[in-house]
Amino acid sequence: MSVNHQLLDTLNKLGQHGHPVERLYARMLDEQLFIASYVKLYANRGAMTVGSDANDTIDGMSLQRIRRIIETLKNNQWQWKPSRRRYIPKGNGKSRPLSVPNWSDKLVQDVMRTVLEAYYEPQFRDESHGFRPKRGCHTALQHIKHVWTGVNWFVEGDIKGCFDNIDHDKLFDIIGKRIRDFRFMKLLRTMLKAGYVEDWVNRPSLAGTPQGGVISPLLANIFLHEVDEYIVGELKPEFDSGKSRRANRAYQKLRDAVYRARKVGKYAKAKALLFLRNQLPSRDPKDEGYRRLVYVRYADDFMLGIIGTKREARDIKAKVGKFLQKMKLTLSNGKTKITHATIGRARFLGYDIHKHNGKHPHRHLSGRIQLNVPKDRIAQLMRRYTRQGKPIHRRELANGSIVEIIRHFDSELRGYHNYYRL
Repeated sequence: MSVNHQLLDTLNKLGQHGHPVERLYARMLDEQLFIASYVKLYANRGAMTVGSDANDTIDGMSLQRIRRIIETLKNNQWQWKPSRRRYIPKGNGKSRPLSVPNWSDKLVQDVMRTVLEAYYEPQFRDESHGFRPKRGCHTALQHIKHVWTGVNWFVEGDIKGCFDNIDHDKLFDIIGKRIRDFRFMKLLRTMLKAGYVEDWVNRPSLAGTPQGGVISPLLANIFLHEVDEYIVGELKPEFDSGKSRRANRAYQKLRDAVYRARKVGKYAKAKALLFLRNQLPSRDPKDEGYRRLVYVRYADDFMLGIIGTKREARDIKAKVGKFLQKMKLTLSNGKTKITHATIGRARFLGYDIHKHNGKHPHRHLSGRIQLNVPKDRIAQLMRRYTRQGKPIHRRELANGSIVEIIRHFDSELRGYHNYYRL
């Protein structure tokens, strides 16, 4: 449901001009905002998931219940309940903690998310793609494919336990600069400090934005926007140099030779020289006076592209690491790698990324970026459907009709195709 609300329009305009917001708490207690959040959450598959309180569910939801929640908030009597902690498996064999809030808490969180998103969305950088409207994995990958031409080095960045280690005080300082409303900030603080229930024991939340919370991805984006600002607003202007690469002399000599050969009627020689010329870039890829830094982030995963030397890539990685330490975050040593764009392949959002170096004669040195499905990912998908190279059956589909079986496999394969179609 799209919310056409005067408050959201006002917040959006304030965000565009960077003006602070006051009295946000009172303004968000609007019945239409709560109804819109209910409609959106109801359509989500996780709407029926039960939190720590089995009685606080979507069942029996009504306008009267929404009004009671709003009245409780107006009287400053709202009490967050601890979330239910569960674990979901990760691809590397480890588990990721997931906090499942109760339904009423989820509804209030979404209203808070709605108003904060309307204000902060115009301020976020174009290089940020995670958990944002009309953006996602594909927009991040398309940005790399079309903007990163000519990059020499990739720095694959991963922030260690980002969501679990976001410092609450720093987060409140960042938000408090813009949101000047004591009641809203108190509501946000008590939400993050509500804790979680694990093995029937209440445990405190000392840091982090709990994964599974409706508002958590937005809070992480607000926090990591400081990293975006540092890299794009400070590091990039400091590193970039030169308006364009200088002309490649070898290319120019062959271009002139082609012209002269054609002028005297030596068309066979001109064709051979043209063949050689087309294997060279028109601009010098080793121009020391031309440097560029490009950047993209999806949630806590980011990647830097550098037109420069490996030493410069190491320096930039070290500077980003130091800035993250100021934010009380840490780069993951095992996942943060420096990769040569032509020789190696960087892994980002499930794709292998490298600079095109095809075998056919053309000017691949111009640096066009290639996105490929990783071989290990293909092998992993093959293992779901085959054993020792032969197809396997699915027991759960044994009693289904041919149409149902085809529809089931078609939906799975269509999902893979839709993601890896770039």
